[in-house]
Amino acid sequence: MQEKLYKLMDWRFIEGIVYSEEDNPHRLLGVHRMGAYLVFQAFMPGAVSVNVLLREEKKILPMEMADEAGYFAAMMFYRKIGAYQYEVSYEDGRKVVVEDAYRFLPQIGASDTDKLEAGIHYTLYEKLGAHLTENNGVKGCGFAVWAPNALRVSVVGDFNGWDGRVHQMRRLWDSGIFEIFVPEAKEGDCYKFEVKVKGGLTYLKADPYAFGAEGGTDGASVIRDIRNFVWHDEKWLKERKEKQAETAPLNIYELHLGSFGMEKTEDGREAALPDYREIAQKLVPYVKEMGYTHVECMPVMEHTENDLWGYETTAYYAPASRYGVPADFQYLIDELHREGIGVILDWVPGWFPKNNEGLSDFDGTCLYEHLDPKKKNHPFRDVRLYNYGRNEVKNFLIAGALFWVEKYHADGIRMASVDSMLYLDYGKGDGEWIPNMYGGNENLEAIEFIKHLNSMMKKRNPGVLMIAEEYSAWAGVTGSLKKDGLGFDYKWNTDWTKDYLEYIKYDPYFRAHHQEELTLSMVYAYSEKFILPFGHDTASKGALYRRVPGKAEDKLAGLRLTYAYQMAHPGKKLLFMGQELGEKEAWQAGVIPADMLTVSEEESGHGEEDIVSPEMDKAVSWALLQEEGHEELQNMVKELNRFYLTHPALYQDDNKASGFQWVDCIDHENCKLTFIRKAGKQKAGSEELLVVCNFAGIDREVQIGVPHMGKYKEIFNTDDVHYGGQGYINPRAKKAVAKKADGCEQSIRIKMAALSVSIWQVTEAV
Repeated sequence: MQEKLYKLMDWRFIEGIVYSEEDNPHRLLGVHRMGAYLVFQAFMPGAVSVNVLLREEKKILPMEMADEAGYFAAMMFYRKIGAYQYEVSYEDGRKVVVEDAYRFLPQIGASDTDKLEAGIHYTLYEKLGAHLTENNGVKGCGFAVWAPNALRVSVVGDFNGWDGRVHQMRRLWDSGIFEIFVPEAKEGDCYKFEVKVKGGLTYLKADPYAFGAEGGTDGASVIRDIRNFVWHDEKWLKERKEKQAETAPLNIYELHLGSFGMEKTEDGREAALPDYREIAQKLVPYVKEMGYTHVECMPVMEHTENDLWGYETTAYYAPASRYGVPADFQYLIDELHREGIGVILDWVPGWFPKNNEGLSDFDGTCLYEHLDPKKKNHPFRDVRLYNYGRNEVKNFLIAGALFWVEKYHADGIRMASVDSMLYLDYGKGDGEWIPNMYGGNENLEAIEFIKHLNSMMKKRNPGVLMIAEEYSAWAGVTGSLKKDGLGFDYKWNTDWTKDYLEYIKYDPYFRAHHQEELTLSMVYAYSEKFILPFGHDTASKGALYRRVPGKAEDKLAGLRLTYAYQMAHPGKKLLFMGQELGEKEAWQAGVIPADMLTVSEEESGHGEEDIVSPEMDKAVSWALLQEEGHEELQNMVKELNRFYLTHPALYQDDNKASGFQWVDCIDHENCKLTFIRKAGKQKAGSEELLVVCNFAGIDREVQIGVPHMGKYKEIFNTDDVHYGGQGYINPRAKKAVAKKADGCEQSIRIKMAALSVSIWQVTEAV
C-alpha cells in the first residue's frame, strides 16, 4: 500500500468496521478530504478488487486492499468531483457496479430527533423505517431505526445477501437513531436490522416502523411504498365529521376479514384465504345492502401465527400480508368509503408479543417494555407491557394510531383492553405490582398516553372516532379531556351485553325473577357514551343462536327479539358477522387449542355444551340461508337496520336522558317492557316511538299505557311472517282511550306476540 495512503487512513476505526463494531462507519467509508487529497474507503466483504468509477471525469481509480476481509482504499489529489460508483470483482468471477451507500447525507435532522425525544413527532413513521426515495439523483431506500443502547446496527436484506458487514448504519449524534441510504434496495425487498449489543451478542430484529411485513411470527420486514395509491373518497372524508357526529346513526358490522371473505370448496373444505380486493368485492355490496353504517375490522396489522384473531401485533404499521399488499388494503377502504360506509380498526397499544425478532429486548435492553418484572409482564397473556413512561415509546404508539387514519383513511380506532392499561394491579395479586407515586393502582403514565393520543387525534383529524374496550368501572372514559376524562368518543357497554345474555338464557317461564337484568342498564345509561356490542368475544364463547333456549323456531324468535331490543335501547350498535344469519356455532379463527374445544355451560350461556371442532370452519356459514327461518332472520336484520337509519328517535339523543322514557319496567310477571324513544323537542320535526317488548313465551292481547292521547300505528314487528314470525301483529292504528294502564292516564289495546318487539309511532298526538 502506498505509504502516503497508509498514513492518511485512520486505523483506529478500520478494525471496528471490519469486525462490525463501528457505530459511525460514515466517518471513514465513502470519500473524505484529507489535506491535499481525496481518500476513498470501501468495505466490500469477499471482494478481490475494487475500482472507483469517476463518471463525470470518465476515469477509473484502482483501490488498494487494506485488509483481506475486503477493506479497500484509494487516494487522489483534491479536486471537485461528481458522482462516483464502485466496480467490484469477486473470486467467482462476478463483477458488479454499485453506488456507494456512504456518500449520502442523513435524511433525518436534529428537529426530528428532538421531537422524538419529547414524544411529539406525530409523523415519525415518515422518518424511521424504510422509505423509497431519490437521493442526489440516485434511487434507493433510506433506513432508520431507534436502538439507543446497541453497539452497532446494520440493515440486512435481499439487497446485500443478508450480510451485516455490508451496510453498517450511522448513529446520529446522541439520538439513539441509526440510519443509512441503500441505493440497491427496492420495492418488495425483505429486510431486517442486525443489532449487536453489549456482550457481543448479535441478532436480527424486524423494523418496528415497517410498512410491509412477511407473514409469520418472526417474518422479515418488507419495503413498501404506500404513497402511490389514488384515492376516490374525497366526498366521504369531507362529510365524515357530520356523519360520525354524536347525533348521527352508528350501526357497526364487526368482522374478521379472512373469515368473512373465505369460501368453501365443493368438498366442504375452506378455500385459500381471500385477498383484500376479493374481500372488497364481497363485503362492500353486502354491508351496503344490509344497511350498516360502518364496518369494524378485527386487527389488520401483521400479527403472530399463534393469535389469528390479530391481537398480538408484530408490525404496527403494516397491514397483514396474508391478504395482500398495502395498496390492496387501501383499495378495500376506498371502496367502502365510495359507498358511504365508515371503517373502524381494532388496535392494540396495551402489549406486544415476545417473539425473538420483535420489540422485546430490542437493543439488548428493555427498550419498549418495563425493566421491572412486576411491570413488564401481562398477567393473562404471554406478552410484554409497554413502558408508557418513555416518550419515544409513546411516540411510536401515538404516531401509529394517527398513521392508520392519515395514510389509510380509517374513520375510527377501537383501542383493545383499555382496562388492562389503566390499572397497575390488573389481574395481579398482592406483591405482584408496584403502586404509583401516590400509592394508588392507577397507571398514571398510561392515562397520560391515552389522553395525549385522544387529544392529538381530535386536533389533527376532527370527526374520527376513538372507541374504548374497557370492562371496569373507570369513571369518565368518554368524558371530556377538559374535565379530566380520557377523551374517548364511545365505550363498549359490555355490562349491558353480559346482563342481557344472562337474562335471555333463561327459559321464558323463569324470566319473571330476573327482570332487573334488563332494566339495570338504564340506571347508568348516561354515565358514558356507549356502544352496545354483540361482538367477537361474545360470538367466540357461543353463538347467540345457542344462547337462546327452546326449539329452532324459539331460538330464531329470540334472536329477532334480541336484535330489535338492542336497536331500540339507547346506545350505538354493533353486531359480529354471521350473527345476522343465526350462526349456530361459536366463532374461532384458526386451530383451537385442545383446552378450548368444549365451551362450558357458563361460557355459552345455556344448558348444553357447544362442542367445538379443532378444525372448525373459519368462514361465515352462508349455507344457513338455505335452512328454514335463517334467510327471514337476515331479512329482518336488514330491514331493522334501515328502519334505524330513518328514525332519529333511535339514535339522535342516545346520550341524553330526554331521549328515553320508561312507560312500564315493573311488569315482571308478564316479562314485558314498554318505553318511549324520542328525538328533538315536542315540535315540528320531532319524533316519538313507543317500544313494546314481550320476553314471555306466549301471545297476549294487553292494555298498555301510552304517554298521551292520539293515534298509534305499529310500524315494525319482529313477529311479521316476512321475518319468519307467526304474524301476530297489529295491522291497524290504535286510538288511545282514557283508561289507566301502566301508570298512564290513557292506553291502547294491542296484540303482543310471544318473544317479540313491536314499535309504534304516534300519528295524531293530542
